[in-house]
Amino acid sequence: MRRPILPTLTTLIVIGVALGAVVWVLDPALLFANTTTAGGDTGAHVATAGFLRTLMAHGHLTGWDPQWYDGFPLYSFYFPLSDAIAVVMSWAIPFNIAFKLSTVFGSLTLPVAAWAFGRMAGLERPRPAVLALATLPFLFDQTFTIYGGNLYSTLAGEYAFSLGLSLALLFLGLALRGLRTGRHRGLSAVVLAGCALAHLVAVMFAIAGAVLALLLVGPSRRRIWWIASTFGIAGMLVGFWAVPFAFEQSYTSNMGWKNVTTYMAMLAPRGDWWALGLALVGIGFALARPRTSRATVLLTGLGAASAAALVLDPQGKLYNTRFLPLWWLCIYLVAGLGFAELGVLSATWFRRISRSVGEYREARTQGPEHLAPRESFGCRRAWAPGALAVPLLALLGALAVVLPPIVPRLGADLGVAASSLPDWVQWNYSGYQAKADWPEYQGVVSTMASVGRRYGCGQSMWEYNSSLNRFGTPMALMLLPFWTNNCIGSMEGLLFESATTTPYHFLNQAELSTSPSEAMVGLPYAGLDVPLGVEHLQMLGVRYFMASSPEVQAAANLDTSLTLVASTGPWHSTYGGATLNTTWDIYLVNDSAPVAPLTNQPAVLSGVGPSQPSWLPTAVAWYDNPSAWPVELVAGGPSSWQRVGPVSTPVARPLPAVHITGIAVSRDSVSFN
Repeated sequence: MRRPILPTLTTLIVIGVALGAVVWVLDPALLFANTTTAGGDTGAHVATAGFLRTLMAHGHLTGWDPQWYDGFPLYSFYFPLSDAIAVVMSWAIPFNIAFKLSTVFGSLTLPVAAWAFGRMAGLERPRPAVLALATLPFLFDQTFTIYGGNLYSTLAGEYAFSLGLSLALLFLGLALRGLRTGRHRGLSAVVLAGCALAHLVAVMFAIAGAVLALLLVGPSRRRIWWIASTFGIAGMLVGFWAVPFAFEQSYTSNMGWKNVTTYMAMLAPRGDWWALGLALVGIGFALARPRTSRATVLLTGLGAASAAALVLDPQGKLYNTRFLPLWWLCIYLVAGLGFAELGVLSATWFRRISRSVGEYREARTQGPEHLAPRESFGCRRAWAPGALAVPLLALLGALAVVLPPIVPRLGADLGVAASSLPDWVQWNYSGYQAKADWPEYQGVVSTMASVGRRYGCGQSMWEYNSSLNRFGTPMALMLLPFWTNNCIGSMEGLLFESATTTPYHFLNQAELSTSPSEAMVGLPYAGLDVPLGVEHLQMLGVRYFMASSPEVQAAANLDTSLTLVASTGPWHSTYGGATLNTTWDIYLVNDSAPVAPLTNQPAVLSGVGPSQPSWLPTAVAWYDNPSAWPVELVAGGPSSWQRVGPVSTPVARPLPAVHITGIAVSRDSVSFN
C-alpha cells in the first residue's frame, strides 16, 4: 500500500521552515563571507581549529600546541569533533567559511535530529514533526546565553555543545529502536562515539537516556547485551581520546567558578511558563498511556535528572549550569509532545463528530438500512488524525514564539522586547575584518610579526583590558599565533582548564595590567606590580611583553630587564562611550629562556596530594616569593634530595658536578676530561 504523500509533504515543509528560520537569523551572506569569525570564545576558537589543521595533516587529532600559555596538550581535555569537521571542510572550501559552518552545524541539525528521534522512537504522525518544531523555542531561548545548546550559546563559543545535543538525540532514537528490534548496534556506537567527541555533557545525557530507555522497555538478556555491547564498541572507538581525558585530569586547572544557586530563576523563569504548562500536559498524556508514551516518559525522566544534576552537582570542575540546557531541551520537547497530543485528540474528536453527523444525515435521507460502513463517513483519508493540521498549527505557534523578538516591527507591535541575537550574529560572522578598530588590530599583529622576524619567535604577554573587545572579542590577541604562522605565541589562551600554567598566567596578568580579568577564582591577586611581573615572565621564558596603558608603560620603561624594541600607534577609537588613545609598546624580555639549568638541588614537596586544592596554595606561595626561587619544588626525586612540607623553607644546596661520558657538567661551566 502506498504511503499518503500529503503528511510526508507537510512534515518536509514544517521542518524546512524551521531550518529556514534558523538559517535566516544566522544570515547566509555573513556565513559564506570569507572573514575570520569574531565574538566571545568563538573568536578565539579560530586559533585552535587553525592549529588542528597542522595536527590533522600529520594524522593526529590531539597534540602539543605551543601557541598558548607555555604550551599545552590541544584537544586532550577539550572536544575535537566540531573543529575537526571545520578542518575537513577546509580542504574543499576556505578555512574561514568552513569554520563558520562548523559552528552552526549543531544548531542546524537539531530540528532534524529531534524529528529522527521521534520517528525511531516509534511515534506516529504528527508527533515527530512537532518535536522538530519544538527545538525552535529552545534554539531561540533568551533565558541563558552561554551555558550551551541555544543560538546565543553557540555564538558565545559553545558550538561543540550544540553538535553534541544533536548527536545525543539521534543516539537516543537509535537506542529506542535498537532495544525494540536488536538492530543498529554499529551505527548507534558510531553516533555515541561522535557524541563523546563533541561534548562531555551531551554524552552523559545520551548514556543516561539509553539506560533509562532500557528500564522503560523492560530489561532482558538481549536488551542488556545490546546496550552493553553498544557502549563497549563506542568506548573502543573513542578510547584513544577518552582514556587520557579521564585519567589525566590531574594535569588540568580548575578555574574555581562557583555553582549558580538561583534555581527557580533558571528552571522556571516567568517568560517560559507557557512551555512548562505544555510540558505538564505532555506528562499528563504520558501518565494516561505509559506504554505508548515511552518517548515522553524518557524525555521527562531526562529532564528531571538534568534538574537534579543542576541542583546537586558538587562544587568542582563541572559547572552546574552546564545541565541547564538539558533541562530546557527536555521541557520544550515534552511541551511539543503535549501540543501534539492535544492536537491529535482534537482531530480525533473532529473525525468522530464528522462521522456521527454523516451517519445522521445518511439515515435521514435514505433510511438506516442504507447506511454505509463507518469508514466511509467523514474523513476517508489513510493518515493519522492531525497529520496535516497539527504540524502546521505547531509551526505557527513556534514562529509566534521566536519571530517577534527578532523582527523589530513585529515585536514593537506586540510589545515584545527585541532580541539581540541578530546583533550577535552580525558581530561574530562579519568577522574581525569588519570591526571599526581593525586597522589598529592589524597594526599590532603586523608589528609583532615584524618583531618576531627581527628578534626571534617566542611567547608574548599582552596587557589585558576589556576594551580589547573593540577588536572583535577581548580574546582577540590570543590569535597572535594564528596570524603570525605560530611565530608569536600568546601567554593567554582560551582553554583555561587544559594548561597547568593557567594560575601563573593570571597572576602575571594582574601584575602587568591596570584592568586585569582575574578570571581564575581564589588566587592571591595583589594588584599592579610590573617588576615582579617581569621576573615572572623571565621565569616562564616569555620573550615579549606588550604594554598598552601609560601606567604600565611608565613602569616598564624603568625596568632594566625590558628593552623597548617597537611601538605602534597612537590609535584613536571609541569604545563604551569613551575615547581611547592607545599606543602599543613592545618590549623584549631580557634573560628569559624557555629552558634554564638548575642552580640548586630541588626539594621534594611532601604532605600535599595530586589535586589542585592541595598543591596550588603552596605552589603559588612559592611563585610569589622571589627569595624562595633558588630552590625548585618538585613532586618526587631521589632519596638524597631534601624533603619539605607545605610551609617549610628548603635549604639551598648547590648541585654537584656530574660526569657524563668524560664531560664534567656544573651549573656554570663545562670541561672535557
